[in-house]
Amino acid sequence: MLGEIIMEGYKRLASYILATVINDLTIQFIDRWIDKKSRTVDQMTQAARSGKQNIAEGYTVQSLETYIRLVGVAEGSMKELACDYEDFLRQNNFQTWSKEDPRIRVFRDFRAVWKNPNTPNTPNLPKNPEEAANLLLTFCQMETYLLKKQIEALEEKFVKEGGFRENLFKKRMEEKIRRRD
Repeated sequence: MLGEIIMEGYKRLASYILATVINDLTIQFIDRWIDKKSRTVDQMTQAARSGKQNIAEGYTVQSLETYIRLVGVAEGSMKELACDYEDFLRQNNFQTWSKEDPRIRVFRDFRAVWKNPNTPNTPNLPKNPEEAANLLLTFCQMETYLLKKQIEALEEKFVKEGGFRENLFKKRMEEKIRRRD
């Protein structure tokens, strides 16, 4: 029961849903346009997976400090994946579209939601590799922004409420005082 409640909680996080979409599309992207013998395959796969998994793992830990750290790892993984898409575009002499480009604005209007319990509304990967890489680069940038905001909110919560160990210590001290009285 508790496990189901936790699962539902992190699945509601927009950053987790978008990370799931990025993970799914990255696998499709690799299958279509990356040489299977390339080390890039492992790097991109691990970065996409790490982003998603660290969000989920962070949500389930008791320590707010650890949660902040894991979301930071997820953010780093998304930045790494974004660099891989930038490299792909550059190495293949494709353009990286500016954020003012109307095509990017269409990508940025995408909102990741669950269609059903374990299936996000993943868009179709464009058939053009330049468009596909720009879509995924945009999603990585959106994800990085969401994770940055999530970290800021968690840090604010930590400042207001304290951390797991700190709160346990307070409870322990309260118990000691109660026993003396």
